[in-house]
Amino acid sequence: MSNRKQENEIVVGVDGSASSRKALEWALRYASALGLPVKAVQTWQIPMNYGTAAMILPAQEFADEARRGLEKTVDEVAAEWPQVHVERVVKEGHPAKVLLEVADGAHLLVVGSRGHGGFVGAVIGSVSQYCVTHARCPILVVRGAK
Repeated sequence: MSNRKQENEIVVGVDGSASSRKALEWALRYASALGLPVKAVQTWQIPMNYGTAAMILPAQEFADEARRGLEKTVDEVAAEWPQVHVERVVKEGHPAKVLLEVADGAHLLVVGSRGHGGFVGAVIGSVSQYCVTHARCPILVVRGAK
């Protein structure tokens, strides 16, 4: 179900990778040209093979680390586009599924071609591939993180 209030925002996935930084730059440039806000989304989840360490490192620490990473990336990249309002969202869950949920009905979803979990040599990562095949809004995959 589409969330009508999101039609005029650009959602971008951020994970701190060079590819996601490039996606954030593209989204900010585009948003600036159209006068639209950006919603920068970073997800986190406790790895299934984390075992007993999950009891030692509470979920809040994972969330706090994700928030710090998002703040750092957005602060660095968005400085060039101070006129663009950037909402920062940190949410627990699988990256592709969270991005699709947040971007449902958005003007555009922007993702990098490869994040931190990509296989070496892959042209497109699993998160971006999943988003391309399941998004309920237009999607742009930004390639070439130089």
